[in-house]
Amino acid sequence: MLFEQTMHTEQYVFPTDDRGRPAVIDIQNITKVYRMGDIEVPALRGVSLRVYKGEFVSIMGPSGSGKSTLLQILGALDQPSTGSYYLDGVDVAKLRDRDLATIRNRKIGFVFQSFNLLKRTSALRQVELPLLYGGGRDRTRRARAALEAVGLSQRMNHMPNELSGGQQQRVAIARAIVNDPAIVLADEPTGNLDSRSGTEVLKIFQEMNRTHGITTVVVTHDPFVARHTDRIIMLRDGVIVADQAVPDPILAGTVERPSDDSQLDNVLKDVYYAGKQEEYA
Repeated sequence: MLFEQTMHTEQYVFPTDDRGRPAVIDIQNITKVYRMGDIEVPALRGVSLRVYKGEFVSIMGPSGSGKSTLLQILGALDQPSTGSYYLDGVDVAKLRDRDLATIRNRKIGFVFQSFNLLKRTSALRQVELPLLYGGGRDRTRRARAALEAVGLSQRMNHMPNELSGGQQQRVAIARAIVNDPAIVLADEPTGNLDSRSGTEVLKIFQEMNRTHGITTVVVTHDPFVARHTDRIIMLRDGVIVADQAVPDPILAGTVERPSDDSQLDNVLKDVYYAGKQEEYA
């Protein structure tokens, strides 16, 4: 009931970008502090961020930068200590646990590095699960359509052990989009894949975003993956130190992976050092 009341009574005005697109994610000055006995450990130190409808964004940062904490908050898996978070117009920071679960099912599609598929369940049934939990109608028809969208029309009845790693990740992507979520969050989606399978997965993300307008946020350590997105956000020590558009995003499958050093240099040149000098002091 609280969730429904929030949806209908919250007087929230969607911010828009210069193209008139509404903000799907609107985070203002959030902090996250973990307490270990008498010790407070700040993970996020006043992060403000907007992601607009139809954007394809990557989030990068070294270990300990707050990247994982931010992902958990974006995914409504955790709540900020202070600050506000509106997801598609809903004030997530004020919701109770039960309503957070509803938000996750209705508005967020998750794609994980390790696929998170049930071992003895067919691809079709895997994709039906979010609809089953959410009470969606036409489950089988919608699940079939999602699998067809990721190129698995011939693998619907296969079990995970009958699928390659790339095919398993495509099942996970189909499961993420079957509920028509406001946003897809992908945590290192190519991390467990070989380069060929990783490229196929990136093609699907780009197709979903560019053809169907699905708002997508990818958390990655891989600069090459980040260069396939339209915007890169970098965190360090719990704050955003760079937020820049990618000048010429790579079209998946058209460029061979460069050496680690050269791809990192490209990201640093195009994004990290493109901000104001005082950001890096």
